[in-house]
Amino acid sequence: MNKPGMPEVASYLAGMASIGASLTLTDIGAVVGIAIAVAGFLANTFFTYRRDRREQRESDARVARMKKR
Repeated sequence: MNKPGMPEVASYLAGMASIGASLTLTDIGAVVGIAIAVAGFLANTFFTYRRDRREQRESDARVARMKKR
């Protein structure tokens, strides 16, 4: 694969600049809101998974103690 030349790089930069320039504050707010919602969903999923594992270990320990009696 060849390294992109200066015209290709300039074309990509111009394309990104035009996309950025066309975004209004409302669009940026919507994108940020979606990103925060996705991050919150992922964090909630992660911590729920950890809580479920912890509760399962506690339950297994209780069952093991009950079987010893």
